[in-house]
Amino acid sequence: MADAAPDPVSEPTPGPTPDPAADPARAYGARVMELLERVGRENDAALEEAAGLLVDRLARRGGLLYAAGAGHSLIPVNDAFYRAGGLAAVRPLYHPELYPLHGALPSTRAERRSGLAAEVLDAAGITGADVLMIFSTSGANPYPVELAALGRERGVPVVAVTSRAASAAAPARAGAALGRLVDQADIVLDTLIRPGDAGYPPEAPVTGALSTLANGYLWTLLLVRVYDRAVAAGLELPLWRSANVPGGDAANAALFAAYAPRVPELGADG
Repeated sequence: MADAAPDPVSEPTPGPTPDPAADPARAYGARVMELLERVGRENDAALEEAAGLLVDRLARRGGLLYAAGAGHSLIPVNDAFYRAGGLAAVRPLYHPELYPLHGALPSTRAERRSGLAAEVLDAAGITGADVLMIFSTSGANPYPVELAALGRERGVPVVAVTSRAASAAAPARAGAALGRLVDQADIVLDTLIRPGDAGYPPEAPVTGALSTLANGYLWTLLLVRVYDRAVAAGLELPLWRSANVPGGDAANAALFAAYAPRVPELGADG
């Protein structure tokens, strides 16, 4: 009998502790792993609350998760949408002006422009049966703050993935009345990212931005908890399959049929 394939998520064998003096970059890698461990541990209760909300709205009520961000916070939005192992009940909230690849400086100006959030939310058709998840490291610019405030006005629960530390240090560009994203969210998942996002060298960081890693880790932890809760409740969770595994296209065809009419970004040809 052939040997069993190794478990791709099994715990790696611990190696020797890196000597910071001999290899500071490798030692920094170890500190990044420690940060992610803290992110998971310190968000334990919030992750449980968010998982319960998603199971209730998506699996029980048939709602959608609207994922939003601006600038590089659109990276986790892309990761949440139409990805193998991801939720099919996800609609990305997107405006071309917010994406740096369509213009770096214009994307910054768009995120700071009051009123764009209302335009995006009005076009989306979000309802109280849905969930709004907003990724923003600082959570201080008008777009994410106004998006959260308008969502809550419409009875939509808001989950913020942000950094409390970075938010506290950033200018409150949305104004004192609205505050920051953390002030408008029902549930806050804290990335623990330091102000400025950069993490290396630790004493005076100028490179090695960490928000993308923290966002991805929190999203993955949330998916795992949502899955476990759905299974425990006997609910079917709409999860995408890879198109490059046997049966993937057939499994996804049913999800396209169910969600393409409500998620235009899936395309009419699904």
